Amino acid sequence: MRGRGMVQTEERDDPLAGGAAHLRGTNQSGMRAYNEKLILTLIRRDGALAKSDLTRLTGLSAQTISVIMRRLEADGLVVRGEPQRGRIGQPSVPLSLNPEGAYSMGLKIGRRSMELVLMNFLGDVIHRAARTHRYPKPDEAIRFAHEAIGELVGGLDAEKRSRIAGLGIAMPFYLWNWTRALGVPDEAMAVWRDADIRSEIASVYEFPVYLENDASSACAAEVAFGGANAPDDYLYFYVGYFIGGGVVLNRALYTGPGGNSGALGPMPVVGRDGKVCQLIEVASLSELEKQLAEHGLETGSLWEGTDNWPVDARILDDWIASAAAGLAYATASACSLIDFSAIVVDGWLPADIRNRLVDAVGDELDKLNMTGLEKPEIRGGTVGADARALGAASLPLFARFLLNQKLTNRDAA
Repeated sequence: MRGRGMVQTEERDDPLAGGAAHLRGTNQSGMRAYNEKLILTLIRRDGALAKSDLTRLTGLSAQTISVIMRRLEADGLVVRGEPQRGRIGQPSVPLSLNPEGAYSMGLKIGRRSMELVLMNFLGDVIHRAARTHRYPKPDEAIRFAHEAIGELVGGLDAEKRSRIAGLGIAMPFYLWNWTRALGVPDEAMAVWRDADIRSEIASVYEFPVYLENDASSACAAEVAFGGANAPDDYLYFYVGYFIGGGVVLNRALYTGPGGNSGALGPMPVVGRDGKVCQLIEVASLSELEKQLAEHGLETGSLWEGTDNWPVDARILDDWIASAAAGLAYATASACSLIDFSAIVVDGWLPADIRNRLVDAVGDELDKLNMTGLEKPEIRGGTVGADARALGAASLPLFARFLLNQKLTNRDAA
């Protein structure tokens, strides 16, 4: 943990057994790295914590906590706050994550755009670069990554560059299966079958590079930055060009043996016309783009950002209604398998449109027969449109400094 250079720690992929809801430390020797990650994970989740709080939460001895706190402070990963005087005893000194303690980069490769962000230890985006495209190509993605990394990292001094933990990549898996939906020839996407974009990028840099499904990465961002009030178990929907999501059990992201759990797009749902279709056909932004194009309206602004969408109100209302109905059916089906306490809806959406969609899903769920099931809380995500890029950037931080809140792991090099 003490090394701050662009190298991987000995616990590169350490699955979190049992999830973040039951984090406990160990006083046995040889577990220093685990305990350090545990302390940093709790501070990230709960905010500033004093030694007494950490002793209570972890079960570690006060002496062990003191040693870890001094070590993390010396490494520049945490900072001391102002002493807090209680009713009795000595004042407590809360520890917080040092924003400049570590940096990480996240590359999001989407169906219509690419983005690379530089994030500090708190999850704040320091710099970003973005580019739109008709469809993603491996060589263009690699070239964009090199240009953006040079631009973003070039603005850091030597000390900050030494604290870069790595690069995470979030992208759709099996891109070659979506040629018809993307409206491109089969041969245009076939090149992705043999592309190894992670290895190509990793071969140029000293820091480790990770790869994860884009929707799972978005869900990972919700797990990482959702705060202490996040539910323990929930189904996560991310509405992008296509819809995807993730499964969170006991505050841990479950990605499955192939890393593709939460691939919610193919789920069968009943459309507003009463016919069975896939969720991807009614709750994806590709459908909104299609409707706009059919009316001869501009669609490029959908992918340039989420601050302002000049979208025709009637078309938007119709899309929200269709998407909400599909999401409600998918929710009912999912809750028949796992009794999720909450459904989290986020996406590449302006905040007001996301909030309208969340409310509409709740209304549609009320119309369904949920006999024998507990209706879950429908809530909006806390991360927003940046979820995929921030989720990608969180992968190196979890691998190096935090308990990895995933039940399986993808490759790193």
